[in-house]
Amino acid sequence: MWESNFAEGSDKSEEQVSGAEVIAQALKTQDVAYMFGIVGIPVTEIAVAAQKLGIRYVGMRNEQAACYAASAIGYLTGRPGVCLVVSGPGLIHALGGMANANMNCWPLIVIGGSSERSQETMGAFQEFPQAVRSSIYGRPGPCYVDIPADFVNLQVNVNSVKYMECCMPPPVSMAETSAVYMAASVIRNAKRPLLIIGKGAAYARAEEALRKLVEQCKLPFLPTPMGKGVIPDNHPYCVSAARSRALQFADVIVLFGARLNWILHFGLPPRYQPDVKFIQVDICAEELGNNVKPAVALLGDTNAVTKQELASQKSLPMNYYTVFYHVQEQLPRDCFVVSEGANTMDIGRTVIQNYLPRHRLDAGTFGTMGIGLGFAIAAAIVAKDRNPRQRVICVEGDSAFGFSGMEVETICRYNLPIVLLVVNNNGIYQGFDADSWKEMLKFGDATAVAPPVCLLPDSHYEQVMTAFGGKGYFVQTPEELQKSLKQSLADTTKPSLLNIMIEPQATRKAQDFHWLTRSNM
Repeated sequence: MWESNFAEGSDKSEEQVSGAEVIAQALKTQDVAYMFGIVGIPVTEIAVAAQKLGIRYVGMRNEQAACYAASAIGYLTGRPGVCLVVSGPGLIHALGGMANANMNCWPLIVIGGSSERSQETMGAFQEFPQAVRSSIYGRPGPCYVDIPADFVNLQVNVNSVKYMECCMPPPVSMAETSAVYMAASVIRNAKRPLLIIGKGAAYARAEEALRKLVEQCKLPFLPTPMGKGVIPDNHPYCVSAARSRALQFADVIVLFGARLNWILHFGLPPRYQPDVKFIQVDICAEELGNNVKPAVALLGDTNAVTKQELASQKSLPMNYYTVFYHVQEQLPRDCFVVSEGANTMDIGRTVIQNYLPRHRLDAGTFGTMGIGLGFAIAAAIVAKDRNPRQRVICVEGDSAFGFSGMEVETICRYNLPIVLLVVNNNGIYQGFDADSWKEMLKFGDATAVAPPVCLLPDSHYEQVMTAFGGKGYFVQTPEELQKSLKQSLADTTKPSLLNIMIEPQATRKAQDFHWLTRSNM
């Protein structure tokens, strides 16, 4: 009995597996379900082994057609199809399908047999997971794996083969938050917006998010030939029947997984308005800005970015990036910009642009709070002497404004050309909304329960300005911000203060180095 068990154990430990079986199992482990090709030496055994494991094999009559079929599987399922070819002419015939997959950005694995090589290259079996990852991660495309003939028929101990785990689905990348809010603002201000839905949107399975975006914002859309069906062609907002006019008269065009190539006339006049603004959504950085410089570039997965846009369209209260984008849109190029605060100054440095030297003043090397209104008054005095129409824009956090807010009286006394923007999040770094503040006070006196960073919610700082004869605005929406800032810049007879309410928990995006965002002021 003991001898029988020993013999069985010995036989199992010496079980052999062929290279073809290893290849087939590696493909199966990576969730490859379909294989197309034309068999011959040395790849016939791979097709047989694949069938035994449940991979569907379709024998074709030409490698080019087989490669086209395998690449279409990648597009339809999101996992690469396999094209199996022999070396030499077989591989050459498959090149057309590989090129097509590359241009279409479809995942594809081409396996070709080749002449025998020495056994020292047997480590290539472990390259299968990398091939699958390479075909589906980032911008999808074709991968070629060369299998020497001696690998296919080589017998190895089954226990010596290590199969890599199935690679994870591609990581979903999202666009920069500030860019998303910029894009949402451009769309919101467009008179004749148009969405173009490409096959990249189809591959990203973005149909549900795109349909919500179209219907919630009432946006007309135009599908590319292989973007058709992402939103049904009979949808009331589909403008395919008026394609030429839609392209020619749109003032803002959003490209969802579509490229400005020959199909879309390269994005150039006379097919488009000379000043049309393009917003590009693409997973491939190299595609952004190809042929036409975009007004906004959104690098990321089309489905994820569409959901980000949906969120931004209805996001109230505003955040820092929304506010600064709308401010930047209207600022005169020659204005002085004065800025102080924590998040307000830090984020404003990256978003609000300057075009002239010595036209920006902020907390500087010493990081001093309280400099804002004094700096603004000085800049305004200089501006009045040099150019009476030159404006000073003073961007303050609500905490920073408290350091020198009474200088508003000085501004009004001398009628200085200053527009004060108080970005109000009810606190230092972060605060609470009014309801949360009231709930918190139920647990005790504010000195005992209120976090040190909190300020009184919804304080009407604009009334400080109106108390001294200037103009004050309480701002809660992007539309109110645009309107009040436009009025303030147009009125050179009085200073203005815009009290801009933002999300109390709004903050800056995560930074690579902790010292950029820790509390150090």
